Amino acid sequence: MGQPRDLMNRATEAVLTGDLAALRDIYAPDVVATTPDEGELHGIDRFIEWNQSFVGSFTDREYVPLLEHETADCAIDQGDFVGTNTEPMTLPDGQTVPPTGKQVRVRAADVATVRDGRIVRHDFYFDQLDLLVQLGLMEAPAGTTTT
Repeated sequence: MGQPRDLMNRATEAVLTGDLAALRDIYAPDVVATTPDEGELHGIDRFIEWNQSFVGSFTDREYVPLLEHETADCAIDQGDFVGTNTEPMTLPDGQTVPPTGKQVRVRAADVATVRDGRIVRHDFYFDQLDLLVQLGLMEAPAGTTTT
């Protein structure tokens, strides 16, 4: 296992356990993250804020890996995020949604780029529509299925 894979695994564990100190050790202070819901985020504080707002709204969180790939400076994961929405969730427009109590299983992929022993860029991909449908906040468009 190379450094990118080790850092990605540590980042995933820190996110799932809510270990903010570990996130600060793993990510560069000027990290850039891209997210489906809030676009490009700059800096570790903004990344942690987003992370707490989204991931923190789910308990019994787990990540079920399906594919893992590594290059000299990147780690790439595909898997399912599973959790129960038991805390309020803040949407990108600032609106707060009360907990639904629903369990979700959302397919996700992410790419972490490493330089000088830290993650300097992290790109997250997941289907927002699928998430909202599973939470009961939207109806699935006709002819579509969710995870």
